[in-house]
Amino acid sequence: MSNKSFNIHTGVAAPMLQKNIDTDAIIPSREMKRVSKEGLAEGLFAARRYIDRGQDTERENPDFVLNQANYEGTTILLTGANMGCGSSREFAVWALVDFGIRAIIAPSFGSIFQTNCVRNGLLPIVLDASSISHLADYVTSNPQRQRLTINLEASVVMDASENEYAFEIESLHRKMLMEGLDAIDLTIESLAEIDAFESSARESRPWIHLK
Repeated sequence: MSNKSFNIHTGVAAPMLQKNIDTDAIIPSREMKRVSKEGLAEGLFAARRYIDRGQDTERENPDFVLNQANYEGTTILLTGANMGCGSSREFAVWALVDFGIRAIIAPSFGSIFQTNCVRNGLLPIVLDASSISHLADYVTSNPQRQRLTINLEASVVMDASENEYAFEIESLHRKMLMEGLDAIDLTIESLAEIDAFESSARESRPWIHLK
């Protein structure tokens, strides 16, 4: 398994309900200086998390939700529609995962961003805006105590009062997340079928394989 498997997760949820949070906002291009996925969390939401970024006077922005003590250890984000729109940079997902985010709940996602989430073990959940607003109101009163639980197998989000919000997810995406698989892992799982296809192709179209 290449990714951390996901089945049932309980964590602190932080509301960032703006629409159209693009991949440049998630990690600005100037923060993509590493050749590894590790360490990218430092640049996550850099333009919002820091004041005077890159200057001698750099400091955390106390108004940014992820800098606030109540949201320490956040692993779930509640966001607005079209989350992860913009450029297709996979760095955005890598930074979120490196920070410790396990799931994002939004009314909709940028399609490439959503696929990149699944491939990197981050669960993208689609719920309607009203449900997300209710969840945001619920967690805001006491984020550390009012945590959310996500049951991927059952496809539900639950609050501590066991109110449930059902969501849908493609069966292949559920499999990848629950088993911690990426695209390479899926290919490896299909090696027998690939070998059988190649063997059959050599017999039926031998001229293609001539050297």
